[in-house]
Amino acid sequence: MKILYINNDGGGFADYITIEPETTISKFVDQRLKHGLAADYLIRVNRQPVSSDYILQEGDRVSLTPTKIEGARGASGQSLGRRETERDCFAPAGR
Repeated sequence: MKILYINNDGGGFADYITIEPETTISKFVDQRLKHGLAADYLIRVNRQPVSSDYILQEGDRVSLTPTKIEGARGASGQSLGRRETERDCFAPAGR
């Protein structure tokens, strides 16, 4: 069966893909996130949060959006990714 898969990780993409009938959202996420944890993503089906045992249906729209973005800054200006040092902030260009 076909679903629309929207991957908002990195550059992001959207495409219709074919999956096995009776696939749960948990199984789908495990198959797609080879190097990540489901807990680090906002997972929605048809724009709504679902439980891990939700069985995907023909035509569903599944989106995976990371909640932790490396190098992003919070409202306080503190880096949420790699911790910057004073040397990093004031290093000459090209270094």
